Amino acid sequence: MGLYNAAGARITKSAFPSAAVSDPEKKITADVYATRTHDAGTRPSDTRDSVPEGSIKTLLFKAGAIVRQSQIDKLFPAATIASISPATGPAAGGTVVTITGTNLDGVADVKFGSTTGTNLKVLSAGRLQVTTPAGAAGAVSVVVGDDAGAVTKNSGFTYA
Repeated sequence: MGLYNAAGARITKSAFPSAAVSDPEKKITADVYATRTHDAGTRPSDTRDSVPEGSIKTLLFKAGAIVRQSQIDKLFPAATIASISPATGPAAGGTVVTITGTNLDGVADVKFGSTTGTNLKVLSAGRLQVTTPAGAAGAVSVVVGDDAGAVTKNSGFTYA
């Protein structure tokens, strides 16, 4: 037995046609589940509740499975910031701000300039609330930080 290329030449172990990849394999050490909400869809008219409770849980990776890092990275998409409301508040801080966007359910902190806001509440994947810290008068960038990194909205909030 031997290995050969398409032209019929024998391939040795040292000349095996391969290249190192920058996408390492990872071994899953615990079962990982994905959840999604029920889809109400069309329901018979005799049901009492038109929206089912809970969510559907599906096994995504079984412990012991080998996956590429890129597969794991796809599970943690970066957050986006669509709007910040209100976009203005007092320099003393204390303004409760609502940030809307996408993939906000993994946000761990929100910074106004270089100072972290307080009382962060993730309301959904598309909305969160945070209280502004004190800051100097003027516009500052708003930065949301999550597992995928930091996303910045330049001049996203203005201290009056």
